[in-house]
Amino acid sequence: MAETDNGISLGQYSQTLDGVKDTLNQSILSIAPEAWQSSLTSILPAHWQEWLLPLMGGPFFLLFLAEWFYQARRGDSSAFHWRRAATNFSLGGSYLGFELIVQALIVLPICLWLYQYRLFTIEVTWLSAIPIFIAVEFSYYWFHRSSHRVNWFWSAHVVHHSDDQMNLSTAMRQSLLYSVTGWWLFFVPLMLLGVHPVWVFFFYAIDLIYQFFIHTETVGKLPKWVEYIFDTPSNHRAHHGTNGEYIDKNYGGVIILFDRWFGTYVEEDAINNPVRYGAVGERSNDNIFQLIFAVFYRMWQQFFHAKGLKNKVKVLFSPPDAV
Repeated sequence: MAETDNGISLGQYSQTLDGVKDTLNQSILSIAPEAWQSSLTSILPAHWQEWLLPLMGGPFFLLFLAEWFYQARRGDSSAFHWRRAATNFSLGGSYLGFELIVQALIVLPICLWLYQYRLFTIEVTWLSAIPIFIAVEFSYYWFHRSSHRVNWFWSAHVVHHSDDQMNLSTAMRQSLLYSVTGWWLFFVPLMLLGVHPVWVFFFYAIDLIYQFFIHTETVGKLPKWVEYIFDTPSNHRAHHGTNGEYIDKNYGGVIILFDRWFGTYVEEDAINNPVRYGAVGERSNDNIFQLIFAVFYRMWQQFFHAKGLKNKVKVLFSPPDAV
């Protein structure tokens, strides 16, 4: 890998972080019951990149508390409730835990097998990191767009949109069904081009970490050039709107340029068209089991009741509002 000006390569950083990963893994194994040792060993991260997102859980919770405290001091804490926060962080925790297990046992082995058939080998260096991240963001755009326009993917993503409030905890309102419905399929082309799957998942984790900060009403509109390039709190509030003008818009994760180029951008109009949060046709609640499985179960009910293969396929792959 390429050296930086001060002689430190990305590979050297990786070696240091691998040591941190080993320390974390051993710490967990040391306190786990002996009967769990074998199972835990098989699912604990094999690469330091896999620890990035799980380790953010604690800081995310503290930042949410800081947001709540700040809004309460301003006399505007109507969007904050302990029960809703507990629901959101419980959903986030189950999502992260299930992702670790499924990624270790199923997704990563499949992706590593596919990686054998790559066209090139694209090394991750300080110079290649930005274009690789933009490619990951491009893949995320299409994953996110499909999550709204394809019933199969919406059955997992609907959980995230089911909150009728907006604060930092909303970012944690995620479904453990994402791996079941196959979010990672949208990133396979990058692996076949030559980016190692672990690095693809790392940049995807960075994309998700950034998005935590845009689930807020605390920040208004930012300077025009920032709003033009990046997915900001304002742009993302519009994405969560059930107002007709806001539905199925602003799919970007970190940047909003793909939405502008592909005709899916809308600007938030907080004065004339305040955002109404939620998922169209779904009731916002705090029943975790129902939130995760209700739409998924309903989709399969429709699938088995549909007559003929064509109609069954339509149930799975048509837009949610067409089923």
